[in-house]
Amino acid sequence: MTKYLFVYHGGSAPDDPGEVAQIMQAWGDWFASLGGAVVDPGNPVGLSTTVNSDGSVTPNGGSNPASGYSIIEAATTEEAIERAKGCPILAAGGSIELAEIIQM
Repeated sequence: MTKYLFVYHGGSAPDDPGEVAQIMQAWGDWFASLGGAVVDPGNPVGLSTTVNSDGSVTPNGGSNPASGYSIIEAATTEEAIERAKGCPILAAGGSIELAEIIQM
């Protein structure tokens, strides 16, 4: 199986504790549905800083800051895409960038 990096972008975070619990449950349910394909469920990430090729620095995550990541196994890119389509971040207005992890 090939490993894929899922990089989450955007998504909204509710303030209401009940809504937070619902979102956490949705993530838990999604990971459970993936079973052994979850290599590393990952974590949310803080605001990133981009170091550009010219040495300049873009603070505050740039134009599309990452909000979290996971590592998921799939047999093909198409299968990884199908697995991504069930992710709760999509319902929260976010997106998922995925890339095959190349073993060196």
